[in-house]
Amino acid sequence: MREKADAVVIGGGIIGMAAAFYLARAQYGKIVLLERDSLTGTGSTSKAAGGIRAQFSNRVNIKMSMLSEKLFCQFKEDTGQEALFDQVGYMFLLSRPEDVESFYLSVELQRSLGLKVDILKADDIARLAPHVRLDDIHSATFCADDGLADPHEFLSGYEKAARNLGVEIELETEVTGLTRTGDRITEVITNRGNIACGMVVNATGAFGSQIGQMIGVDLPVQPIRRQCVTTGELDFVRPDFPMVVDVASGLYFHKESKGLLLGWADPDVKPSTDISIDPDYTDNILERALDRIPQLETAEVANQWAGLYEVTPDHRAIIGYEPKVEGLFHVLGFSGHGLMQAPAAGLICSQILTDQKPEIDISDLSPARFSKGKIQKETNVI
Repeated sequence: MREKADAVVIGGGIIGMAAAFYLARAQYGKIVLLERDSLTGTGSTSKAAGGIRAQFSNRVNIKMSMLSEKLFCQFKEDTGQEALFDQVGYMFLLSRPEDVESFYLSVELQRSLGLKVDILKADDIARLAPHVRLDDIHSATFCADDGLADPHEFLSGYEKAARNLGVEIELETEVTGLTRTGDRITEVITNRGNIACGMVVNATGAFGSQIGQMIGVDLPVQPIRRQCVTTGELDFVRPDFPMVVDVASGLYFHKESKGLLLGWADPDVKPSTDISIDPDYTDNILERALDRIPQLETAEVANQWAGLYEVTPDHRAIIGYEPKVEGLFHVLGFSGHGLMQAPAAGLICSQILTDQKPEIDISDLSPARFSKGKIQKETNVI
């Protein structure tokens, strides 16, 4: 393994791979990406539901996702690799008065930033998402530019493009420590040897706090288990079936292999790295799904899995230089929005590290915001 690099990216998921690609494209220097597993993208990336949206309540999240959607659309042009961003749209079903009020306020902000968002009534909802029960639904917000992406396709595309630009990807390479010389990180210690470097990019997702602990830094990122279920084939799921979120229950669903993918965020799950499947969690997902889509009563469960969200206190990513030590840059903590914001995160990471003006102002995502009390919570999370 190489003993010296200009930048070492820790983490071979979609965030780390995007950062490595854009750094290489910007000719940052010699880049090495370290992944502790035998394959890239085996963590949260491989478990992602695949939703891509810009309908958030917080300005920086909206702008991050709008930039990502632009980059998803020009992915082949940028990387030379094929990957489909299926823009079938993203719909939020609103039944409670408080949700109608908060989502309509978010629509005003989204539209002011250039996002094309519609407010739909029952007839339009039924046209886009047939067989969804609507008797208690007041309205919905819908953005046709949102949609779905296959995490593997985009990860693989970034990986191939990064390798073509000279990025060295080291698998089965676990980081066990960081060498600190004065106020600067100068070396990454691994189970396969040490790499001297000028910059470390921490893209380790739900395990990001472990990297911080190696140098006495407390990163407020917690791993939280989430579960998904897929059904067998359903005759009412058309190719243009959108991602749908039932805001009141927290259920979300979208087309998947001629059936549906169903998910839900259990608020009672405690932080841990456990990704075993909890049958009660699955039952809760199915109960909510049957209530909103009664026709699922005859559907079969095709698959189920659990993965980790990397949750921060305000449900927004951490992107920026570590304030307590030089030579360390964080890009993690996306709180379930990693896939959808990966292109923007990778590009902005490269722009900051190469002393360019970032595409959008992400000062609100600085690691220092927590100690300074500058927290603005993202409320549209699922």
